Order: sequence, then structure tokens, then C-alpha cells
Amino acid sequence: MSGGADDWGVLPSAKPSGAPAGARVWGVAALVQAVGDTLAARYGGVVVRGELSGFTRAASGHGYFTLKDEWGQASLRCAMFRRALSQADFSPREGQLVEARGRLSVYEARGELQMVVEGLTQAGAGALYEQFLRLKARLDAEGLFDEARKRPIPSSPRRIAVVTSLAAAALRDVVTALRRRVPHIEAIIVPCAVQGAEAPAQIVDALAKVAWLDRDARARDALGQGLDTVILCRGGGSLEDLWSFNDERVVRAVVACPVPVICGVGHETDVTLADLAADLRAPTPTAAAELVASPQAQSLYELGALAGRMQWRMRQQLDRQAQSVDNLALRLSRPAQLVGRYQQHLTHMEARLKGSLRESVASARHQLTPLPMRLVRAIAHRVAWTRQHQEHLGLRLASLDPQRVLERGYAWLGTADGEPVTSVADVQAGQGLQVQMADGRLDVDVRQVVPRDPP
Repeated sequence: MSGGADDWGVLPSAKPSGAPAGARVWGVAALVQAVGDTLAARYGGVVVRGELSGFTRAASGHGYFTLKDEWGQASLRCAMFRRALSQADFSPREGQLVEARGRLSVYEARGELQMVVEGLTQAGAGALYEQFLRLKARLDAEGLFDEARKRPIPSSPRRIAVVTSLAAAALRDVVTALRRRVPHIEAIIVPCAVQGAEAPAQIVDALAKVAWLDRDARARDALGQGLDTVILCRGGGSLEDLWSFNDERVVRAVVACPVPVICGVGHETDVTLADLAADLRAPTPTAAAELVASPQAQSLYELGALAGRMQWRMRQQLDRQAQSVDNLALRLSRPAQLVGRYQQHLTHMEARLKGSLRESVASARHQLTPLPMRLVRAIAHRVAWTRQHQEHLGLRLASLDPQRVLERGYAWLGTADGEPVTSVADVQAGQGLQVQMADGRLDVDVRQVVPRDPP
């Protein structure tokens, strides 16, 4: 092309049918370049605020990422060359709210709008990441992430469930790992969406179906065994792609699942709330399948080693029993000798028994010899003590005899009817009284009653 309109990529011979007369026809490269120039002139220097998503650093050192608005309704692809990226004072990570300074352009190879970022600063945590942190703190306070609550994963499961999308690459990775390591395990696929607005509800329903399958398997299994483990998985992605596994409904469904849950979501650096609530977190879906059980070859090796030890112990036991049988056979081959040995033993025991009886009788006689003399002395001592005690009681009784009291000069005073008089208040002047003395009685009349003065 040369001169005039052709410098702008106009093709004079390539007008489409129906085009207005005089309409300019652009070549693709020319139009893209023209749009890029217009953007560069109109938006030569802009600052854009948004959430950082899908950040990658190429081998060349350049960084590529997407800026999204907080509602996820718009996005802008960004490229940041190595020199500008090296001047950033922080390490870009998923979900950060950042302010990017640069210029808009068109990436001509794909005709896509992009922003060439010349400076990047933090503007706080991204909305999604802030929501993640708030929900994590609240659920953690409820104890949903406590290690003490989590259950151990069976080391040798028989039946497992895999909850993921049928179209997910994670399902192929899990199935491949299971077939390679533990082909004998029965795996039940419970499909659900793992991304999008409908994914949380489907994941919750899938985990509820797992609980139903567990009850049904226990009812039908002869040993009453249901599902041993659940693998909840999906491949990697951005924070938005994995957001279904940060949904509160999904987290609570993981905690409420009656079967131990292994969660393998995203790559090793991706951590979701479902990972924290699961009984075991796997860094990837493949790792989740590998954590289900040890490889079949390893199990067979351990079983072989165990069988070898059992055979060795059995041979040892059989050898000991064979030696015992040989000893018994030798003893039975000479019964007279055996009988003679037992007779000798019985004779020895009889002599010991007779000697023991003689010693016991002699000891008993020796102990009985002093007993009669001790008995006589005890009886005599008892009789003497009894007599002495009786005499003492007689003396005490005699000292209490009223006659003895009267003999010491005392007298007993009574009324004419023989009633004792103990107080002057019971006597009146002129009253007749009886006075009993040691050698007789006196009949007297009272001339005067004189009470004793009070103290």
C-alpha cells in the first residue's frame, strides 16, 4: 500500500456488499492499531482500583493478572513488566484490593483491551478476601475448625465416595490415582457443580446424599459397613473460582457429614474454609486420593511380611511341641523306670509325713504339760479373791446397820404412828413423839418448837 487512505489500512477493492457509499474499510491490524492509538491518547495515564486475581509471574519476570470490581461484574486484563514489578513494595496475592497506575492499550495479537501497569500499590484487602477473613473468624469462634473435633481417616477403607463435577479434571486425577494405588477399593462418584452460583447448594445436596448412601450401605452390607471416607475435590483456580468452597452452607455440611471428609481443593497454596473444616486437608485432588489408603503393593508387602512372621512363629511352636512329644515318648518307652521313680518319690513323701506327725504330737504334748498346774493355781487364786471380796462386802454391810448407828449415841425420832420426823416443821407443841434408842424406846411430849435461824 502507498499514500493516502491506504496508510490507514483502507482496502479500496474490498468493500462489503451493502456498505454505505464512501464507507472506509479497515484491515484488522490497522483497526486494532487505530483503536490502541485512540485509547493511548484518551487514557494515557489512569489509576484503576480493583481486586487482584489470577496473578502469575512469567519466566521473563513480567507479571500478568486481572483486576476485578468488588461485585465481579467487570474485569480488566493487566500486564506489568519486570522493571515496574520489581519496584512494588509488596508481594501481590489473590484477592488484594490494589490501585494500578498505567495506560490502556490493545494487545494486538488477540485484539484484547489491556492495561500496562507502571505502578502498583495496596489499597487494603479485597472485598472477597475480607469476606473470607470475616467468615473464617466467625466459624472458627464456633469451633468448626477445631482439631479436637476432627475424626481419623481409616487406614484401610473398603468403600469411599468422591464428590466433584463429572467434567472436572480433578475427577480424572482422583480416579487415576485410585486405580493405580488401591484398585480394590469401591469408589462411588457423587456428582455436583464445583463452580458458579449453583455450586454451594449442589455440594450441600451431594454431601447429604453421601449420608444417605452411608446409611443404605450399612443396611445392605453383611458386616454393617458403610462408607469409610469422602473425597471432596476440584482443581485449581482463582479466589472467585474456588469461592463455592468458602460458602458457609458448604462448610457446615462438611462438618455435619457422618463420614470422615478429605478435602482436596485447588493447588497446594489454595486454602478454603472447606479445607479447614474437613477432617483432613489434601494439597491437591491427587494427594487426596493418595491419602485415602496406602498403595496396594505396600499393603501386599506388609501382608506378606506378616504371613512370613506367622509362619516362622508357627514353625517355632511346632518345633517346641515336637520336642515335648519326643521327651514324653522317651519316658513312656521305659515305664518300669518311671514307676520306680514315682514309688521312690512316694516313699520319701510318706517318711516326711510320718516325721511331721511325730513332731506335731510331741509339740502338742509339750504345750499341754503345764496346763493342769496352771489351771489349779488359777482356781485357787480365784477362790481366795472371792472370799476376800465377800468379807469386805460383809464389813461394809455391817457398817450400814441402823442398830450400829444407834449404839454410837444417835436416836431415831418418829410420830406416835411410827412415821419418821425429819423437820421441825412436821412437829407441833404438845405433840407426842417416839424416840428409839439402842436399848429401848422413849415416849415424849413436845413442849416447844424452836426452828433454826436461817444462815
